[in-house]
Amino acid sequence: MLDNYLPILIFLIIGGALGVAVPVIGYLLSPKRPDPEKLSTYECGFNPFGDARIPFDVRYYLVAILFIIFDLETAFLVPWAIVFRKLGWFGIIAMAIFLGLLIVGFIYEWKKGALEWE
Repeated sequence: MLDNYLPILIFLIIGGALGVAVPVIGYLLSPKRPDPEKLSTYECGFNPFGDARIPFDVRYYLVAILFIIFDLETAFLVPWAIVFRKLGWFGIIAMAIFLGLLIVGFIYEWKKGALEWE
């Protein structure tokens, strides 16, 4: 039974080791030359103004959610496109329902004005 899971265990060990080793090596080898400008709060060229705790407009979050939804749509469409001939009519109908729901959600967001900026 261990023979079946040995490649997975090796993969996890190597992945975990690299996940720890690469940032540590980067930290150890990176130059450390602090100066007042680099240690300042912002490096964008001007001093901060206003309060940093002002609320964001909700449209930023709506656009982010839309991006995630349509990004996940692509993640579901690619594997489906590879095996859709094996799935038959069930796979086609299931994907049609999935895409239909996404289109209804997209139209709803469009009608609510989430994609319009003032």
